[in-house]
Amino acid sequence: MGEVKLMKGNDALAEAAIRCGCDAYFGYPITPQSEVIEYLSREATKRTGMVVLQAESEIGAINMIYGAAGCGKKAMTTSSSPGISLMQEGLSYMASAELPCVLANINRGGPGLGTIQPAQGDYFQSTKGGGHGDYHLLVLAPYNVQEMADFVKLGFELAFKYRTPVMILADGALGQMMEKVELFPQEPRVHIEYPWATTGKPKNGPRRVITSLHLEPEKMEEINIHLQQKYKKMEEEEVRFQTLNLDDAEYVFTAYGLVSRIALKAMDLGRQRGYKIGWIRPITLFPFPKKVFQEISTRVKGILDVEMNAGQMVEDVRLAIEGKTRVEFYGRMGGVVPTPDEILDAFERLFIKGD
Repeated sequence: MGEVKLMKGNDALAEAAIRCGCDAYFGYPITPQSEVIEYLSREATKRTGMVVLQAESEIGAINMIYGAAGCGKKAMTTSSSPGISLMQEGLSYMASAELPCVLANINRGGPGLGTIQPAQGDYFQSTKGGGHGDYHLLVLAPYNVQEMADFVKLGFELAFKYRTPVMILADGALGQMMEKVELFPQEPRVHIEYPWATTGKPKNGPRRVITSLHLEPEKMEEINIHLQQKYKKMEEEEVRFQTLNLDDAEYVFTAYGLVSRIALKAMDLGRQRGYKIGWIRPITLFPFPKKVFQEISTRVKGILDVEMNAGQMVEDVRLAIEGKTRVEFYGRMGGVVPTPDEILDAFERLFIKGD
């Protein structure tokens, strides 16, 4: 068993970055994730020699990440909704240049500056690219503090496997809540000479150039085709999800992140009332777990999607089930967190009383 601590979500994420041998963190403070850079500034340099730097802005931070990733280093940043918006141009560059990094969005209420309370309004931005052009980030959605730590290590593994930015999409509550965490052992920072990294021209080898600028349309199309093939491979090999009580389910609650925990409790309450309700939690938001929804769509009466937004993931649910069963949505916005009773009341109103 690893070391067990009681930790805040943001601190667990930062500790995991240190322990997985992260080389550099560049970021900028913004509530509700400012504890990450505070923790790393206090702990990282003295323990592993990791570079921790507060950039002049989120735009500066993501371009520093580009530089470090281009040298083959494990580079990481974190921010919250408005700050992530400022990073979108750099993320588009990195996706095109195939540079690995991990970034975490501790989502807050919007649009605009909004509120510092938890929300899930960044689903579209996170899963559909966010910046310009045809690209995706690989997106992981933790639902507890343990996964806030675990997904940092997993994120780096996937980032270097696919040479892509990986996003951990959490929210303000997960960043601030405290829970028991089992931490993995400290890993050393190691230097790996990647054949694509700009660490100097190798002897008798070609120059290494990293860029996202290609003026010839045929070359740009070639790169786009390669990226789409990579995303297809992710959809075949990296889909992650969790289910419960699907064997006898007549209805299904689905949600991601923090809300999936609340929907799980609502499912339990519903079963106590005699409703046969199952539960699906997407863990990878891209690639989205389409197949599990397709498999249950012909044998359940309906699916209730619950989110802290106006209805975003529900569009992917509806696309996945292709009209084979009824899909309804219940959401709260602006930083309001739904309760299990609210979810169950919405279910009864939409599916039972309306039947």
